[in-house]
Amino acid sequence: MRAQLARVDAVLVQALIAAALSFAHLHDIASAAGQDGWKAWAYPVSVDLLLVAAWRRLRSGEAKAAGWCWFVTALAASLGANVATAGLLDLDNVPAWLRILVAGWPAVAFLGGTLLAHTTPATTDEDHKGPEDTDDAGDQEHAPELDSDEPPSTPPAIEPPPPERPAVSVPAALVEHARKVAAEHHTRTGTPIDTPTLRARLGVPTPMAEAIAAHLT
Repeated sequence: MRAQLARVDAVLVQALIAAALSFAHLHDIASAAGQDGWKAWAYPVSVDLLLVAAWRRLRSGEAKAAGWCWFVTALAASLGANVATAGLLDLDNVPAWLRILVAGWPAVAFLGGTLLAHTTPATTDEDHKGPEDTDDAGDQEHAPELDSDEPPSTPPAIEPPPPERPAVSVPAALVEHARKVAAEHHTRTGTPIDTPTLRARLGVPTPMAEAIAAHLT
């Protein structure tokens, strides 16, 4: 626990030192560009607030393009001030383009902060549904569809079986002849004779051929 607190304290101290140095550099740049008094102190605050707003948008995981755009803009302003005050820029003779950038920064910071803080990502209809709406939708999805205008369906009527054909009397002599024909067909083809072939060989109607075939089995 103490080791964790020590790591947290070190990070906080480092963050405070970096913030204080960056704050002072931004104040010096603003003051050198003609923004004296309280205005010079307001510039570092606006840069830091824009950084925080952009970081919060990046942490939210939504509209990361806008978050990265304004985060890089604020970071460039902070790093630019740090580098410029390291002896690379004569603070007693600031160029005109830097004065223009410093004078226009408040409008840029206001635009970025407004877009980041007051622009909400688009939500779908499902995001607006409460738990009750979800349960109702699920119940309606699984509920059987009933139409009150239609009468309840009735089971289909069972058709009665077709009447049996009357038994056909077959002479014994015809049965004996049919046995010979069937034996001859089996010897020649190797397969039992079927009813259509038997009917064609005997020249009898289909009912009688079926009756004769029943006697052969």
